[in-house]
Amino acid sequence: MTSPSPSPTAPLVTVVVPGFDVAEYAGEALDSLRAQSLSQWTAVLVDDASSDATGAIFDAAAAADARFEAVHHRERQGLGAARNTGLERVRTPFVAFLDADDLYTPQALDRLVATLAASGSDFALGAYVRLRPDATGGYAAGVVQPWVAAATDPARSGTTLEAHPEASGNIVAWSKVSRTDFWRRADLHFPVGKMYEDQIVAQQMYTRARTFDVIPDVIVHWRERADGSSITQHKDELPVLRDYLEALAAGIAVLDAAGQARAAAARIRLVLAMDVPPLVALAMNHPDDAYRRALGAFVRGLWDRADGDAPAEPVATALAAARLW
Repeated sequence: MTSPSPSPTAPLVTVVVPGFDVAEYAGEALDSLRAQSLSQWTAVLVDDASSDATGAIFDAAAAADARFEAVHHRERQGLGAARNTGLERVRTPFVAFLDADDLYTPQALDRLVATLAASGSDFALGAYVRLRPDATGGYAAGVVQPWVAAATDPARSGTTLEAHPEASGNIVAWSKVSRTDFWRRADLHFPVGKMYEDQIVAQQMYTRARTFDVIPDVIVHWRERADGSSITQHKDELPVLRDYLEALAAGIAVLDAAGQARAAAARIRLVLAMDVPPLVALAMNHPDDAYRRALGAFVRGLWDRADGDAPAEPVATALAAARLW
């Protein structure tokens, strides 16, 4: 599908690509941009004071292809700040995000931009799959998980959170393309100094948008690093857990403040079913009792608000254990 454009050459979408110490993966991420069926993109590559060759890879890309712009933080500021730095440089009608260790599928930008151009919505989101280490030393893409499909399948054009509350389960920045003026009009930016910054911003997007679109197409392959260095692979650390739980709660609070009761209920059901059980498994033998207490307090707060059918096993047992901590 070819997206409509105001000019044969003018860029339509800016992709903000933040990176910190991702030299092993950044080249492949940039290659996935170069391989897009939509060629009318530009990218802001933000090196967050990496100690490896990430910055050099970004510089080389910018030197070879004018569609890339490399920006360097002198000191590490975090993912949220890096994304905000990129946002400040966006001059195109649309904006997207791609973490420098993940991969776009070839028609990702084409599909999302074309969907928005046809609908007039504020943003569009698609599905994603995990990219996990395989037995050969490489990576293999998985399948779309049920909670991802619940947000993106079937396709919907010009929908709202009232009509599609399950969309609140898609909280990642990199599965979306937005109108740039929506970010300006809605005063959106990423929290700085906190991990899991997508949680709050995603719910702000859903609650502040006039309408949004969803498509079932896989947009991104989300990498689970073989070396375990991704922040999502460090939830056994108490500070990381606290940031994670705080972000989950803050996202739900955004839905509450907007009066989106059905979306908040859907989000609570999903968090209890999908986010909490792996944390309970980590907590069972964790050396720090504060880890269990933090998780227990969080789960009790959500459990008091849970509705619908009782959870099935093994989720029910995990939630029962957590409520006792």
